[in-house]
Amino acid sequence: MPSTTAITVPQLSRLVGLPDAPVLIDVRTDEDYGADPRLLPASCRRDFKTVSTWAVEFSGRKAAVICQRGQKLSQGVAAWLRHEGVAAESLEGGFEAWAAAKVPLVNASAIPPRDGKGRTVWVTRSRPKVDRIACPWLIRRFVDRDAVFLFVDAAEVQAVADRFGAVPFDIDGVFWSHRGERCSFDTMIEEFDLRNEALDRLALIVRAADTARLDLAPQAAGFLAASLGLSRMFRDDLEQLEAGMLLYDAFFRWCRDAADETHNWPAGGKAQ
Repeated sequence: MPSTTAITVPQLSRLVGLPDAPVLIDVRTDEDYGADPRLLPASCRRDFKTVSTWAVEFSGRKAAVICQRGQKLSQGVAAWLRHEGVAAESLEGGFEAWAAAKVPLVNASAIPPRDGKGRTVWVTRSRPKVDRIACPWLIRRFVDRDAVFLFVDAAEVQAVADRFGAVPFDIDGVFWSHRGERCSFDTMIEEFDLRNEALDRLALIVRAADTARLDLAPQAAGFLAASLGLSRMFRDDLEQLEAGMLLYDAFFRWCRDAADETHNWPAGGKAQ
């Protein structure tokens, strides 16, 4: 009989990158993590020994718990989380099963230091349109779901980064920016080692729209139009980011699940 308290790798991999994905909690021992310091996308590390002190953080949410092999640590933590009102499951087979399935894993060494609340903090130019929405979407969906984004005047980005411990992106002369003909979104996919077919397809659309090479992807012109339209709809950059997240969610699902689907009229055959 299938377990009612575990989730399989194929099931969980279909949820990764989606807005309603469960919180992923990595409870591997320091020894196991040190042997392979990669993370499931957007997962957070927690000490299984202190679960009674932090379980309440996830009350009312869905969670998937990952240990090395999906045995005592993840099952015990998931049970404790359920005691705190969390809809928690353990990952069947654990980290080893996920890694063996060749599904995305994040290069943890590329993740910037976190603030006192465990969040990464990023800063870029105000009035985002394409790349400066794409990068936050990628970070929140695949790296750090609680990441903070600061939008400031272009001339102040580096100074704000220095004063507030933020990571600058998508400006000239910084690590997380354009490289040759590739945009900042490409850089993040490469550095976090997040390459897969759906993200590669989305990256091509973003690159085409962001670098005025609309011939690279037939979807780029419409994507750019939607992005520019959003930039005119919102005066507040954070409101625009939240609206843009839905646009990227939709394009990611198209890239992953619907790229081969067509839509014709009339439905069901010839018009009568």
